[in-house]
Amino acid sequence: MSEPTVASRRRRRFILMTSDDALASALASALPEGWEIERTSDLDTLGGFAEILQYRFLLLDLDDYEAFDPLDIVRHVRMDLMLNLAILCFGGGADVRSEARVQRADRFFERGEMVERMKQFCEQYGWS
Repeated sequence: MSEPTVASRRRRRFILMTSDDALASALASALPEGWEIERTSDLDTLGGFAEILQYRFLLLDLDDYEAFDPLDIVRHVRMDLMLNLAILCFGGGADVRSEARVQRADRFFERGEMVERMKQFCEQYGWS
């Protein structure tokens, strides 16, 4: 495991977990200057605690059960890694959202509003 550096911690980046290529493309097109998206379907490929901690937030698709189990992702971040990384969810029915709340996901949005919400969160988490 490599040690996080001040430079790596200052990078403005977030994690996107979805297999929705159209949404991923729309988010990438609207990405504010200086920001990076790390799209993955396997959170463990990004590293462990120290590496995941360096991301500003996680956008999680609650409808995406083909590529990963979104509820397992929330549990993994909160219980296994014990991180307070903001988990911003989109999609999902009422039952899935309810279970994600129990697992301590932070916020819930409709898929169609994610581009604008992503911009807002980039501004909010844009500290250097």
